[in-house]
Parts: sequence; C-alpha cells; structure tokens
Amino acid sequence: MSQLPALVRVFAYLSLLTVGGGMAAFPEMKTLTVEVHHWMTFQQLIHFYSMGQMAPGPNMMMIVSVGKWVAGFLGAVVVLLAFFGPTACLAFYVGRLWKRLEAWPWRTSIQRGLAPVSIGLLLAGCFTLAKGSIFGLETAAIAVAVLLVLLVYKINPALLVLASAVVGVLSFAPK
Repeated sequence: MSQLPALVRVFAYLSLLTVGGGMAAFPEMKTLTVEVHHWMTFQQLIHFYSMGQMAPGPNMMMIVSVGKWVAGFLGAVVVLLAFFGPTACLAFYVGRLWKRLEAWPWRTSIQRGLAPVSIGLLLAGCFTLAKGSIFGLETAAIAVAVLLVLLVYKINPALLVLASAVVGVLSFAPK
C-alpha cells in the first residue's frame, strides 16, 4: 500500500514520455523501476516487456504487470490509470488544438521536428532493451539473424519471435 503514491508518480511521469510510442519511455522506466525504486531486476522488467509483446493489445499493457508485481491488484489498477490517463487527456486536448491550428504556418514545422524526436526516443528504448537482452554470443546471433531476416524477407514478426523462443529453449535449456 505504501508503494501506491510512488507508482502513481512514476507512471504518470512515464506517460508523458511516450511521444512516439510506449518504447520511448522504456529507458526511463528501467531507471525508475530497477535502479531508483528497486521494484524488480532488469531481467524481470525485460520479461514483463516481452510478455507484453506477446499478449494481444497494446504492448505497454505490460505496465499493469509491473503494478501488480509491486503492489498487487490495486497497484495494477493504479498503474493502468496513471500511465494511460495523462496521455489520453493530453492527446484529446492537443488533438483539438491541433485541428484548430490547421492553417497555422508553424504546424508543419512542429510536425517535422517531432518526427526525429519520436524516432530517437524509440531507438533509445530499443538500445536499452538490447543491453539487457543481448548478453552473449548466442543471443547476439539470434538478434542479428532476426534483423537480417526482417530486412530481407516480408515475414510475420510473430513467427520470428516463436522461432527465437525455440532456439532459446534449445540453446539455454539446463543440461
């Protein structure tokens, strides 16, 4: 129960960092949940994120798992509202304002300037996730193989996730 105010602060703040998608907030989520509050290990956070990728719906629903891990069912509800509430309100009001400013000459410049920011935040999230997930030659080989397959072929990424899981089970199974 004592963690609820901290969960609200952390996830309301993270909510506002999700310009360009939820992955943009991942580096700061790692810092706050693992290094500042010590709610979990980096590997546990990666596990939650991976499960969020596999589950239907938005991948950032994984934050509900973090809330439940830290403070049970109530923590899950609090984190859900704190993470999606501020962004939903902001998107609603900015969307209305953006529509009214349709003829404003600066609008296009702002849109063009925000695109690289979104991409940079997304890449920062990817690099943070990679630092915790690629920890040896085998995992690096899996990552490179998946990247090459995605660049060369049009294949459903879910199949690559499944194939990588099979390779991981076969490679890292206890002997």
